[in-house]
Amino acid sequence: MAREDVPGETRLVAYFTPAGTGLVSDSGNLRTYLRGLLPDYMLPAAYVQLERLPLTPNGKLDRKALPTPDSSAYASRVYEAPVGEVEIKLAALWEDLLQVERVGRHDHFFELGGHSLLAVSLIERMRQADLEADVRVLFGQPTLAQVAASVGTTQQVEVPQAKVPTLKRKRVI
Repeated sequence: MAREDVPGETRLVAYFTPAGTGLVSDSGNLRTYLRGLLPDYMLPAAYVQLERLPLTPNGKLDRKALPTPDSSAYASRVYEAPVGEVEIKLAALWEDLLQVERVGRHDHFFELGGHSLLAVSLIERMRQADLEADVRVLFGQPTLAQVAASVGTTQQVEVPQAKVPTLKRKRVI
């Protein structure tokens, strides 16, 4: 479900219960399973396992009773510090935009809570910092190191200004 714990910051959160079938028994398995089905930008940022889903007296899901995800609910990767000027600048942009404490080389934009609107915002901030990249790169190569490697490789296309001739019209009265 889409959850907005901080105003203006909506993130996808997967609330789940252990399956009796053994198909998905923990958040790591669920994350792996969904990664095979969904594009990166549609994957939940957090996975919260519950003994059972809270229900209203009518038997519907009680969304207000769902807990706020803690830091363990978010995907974590082994931290490797950013290397080089581009990665360091990019990491600072990600930290500010995604409101996370630190970003490593192998951190995944969408797993940290990024989504399509934040991706566009990131690309704009990158341009302001003289880091040229295409938003499509972020969707196809969403780790910090991959995005940093693509900085400056996008080709700028110069489109000449077209000259439109003016037409002289006869006035009909």
